[in-house]
Amino acid sequence: MDYTLDDVAALGGRIAALLAPGDVIGLVGDLGAGKTTLARSILQALGLAGEAPSPSFAIVQPYSPPDVRIALLHVDLYRIEESAEIDELGLDEARHDSVLLIEWPERMGARAWPDMLMIEIGFVGDNARRLTATVPPAWEARWLRL
Repeated sequence: MDYTLDDVAALGGRIAALLAPGDVIGLVGDLGAGKTTLARSILQALGLAGEAPSPSFAIVQPYSPPDVRIALLHVDLYRIEESAEIDELGLDEARHDSVLLIEWPERMGARAWPDMLMIEIGFVGDNARRLTATVPPAWEARWLRL
């Protein structure tokens, strides 16, 4: 099924309702595919007022209550050149009490967690997107509720 960017944003709201500390979502796709649109819609559904900045330059953009209902780190690994650099970000520790929303998770290499929900957003023509989810066992029961 093909989606508009509005559909992608609506999906973010549904995903936000399922999140709990320790969850990790990887967003895969080319530049402009809709990864940040999905991330921003998740943050808005979690209660963030205003538009979330892209973490492209900061790499990690933290959000915590009361700005959002659950602590979340929006991570953009686009500028990471070697997966060893990821260790410096402290994501393993942050994961214990936060949700991790990671753009460009493929840059993690072998450091990617096996229980990470992966959502790939691809272009289908100019205005449509195709979403493909790789759903690990830790997400199966929740994913079916979408």
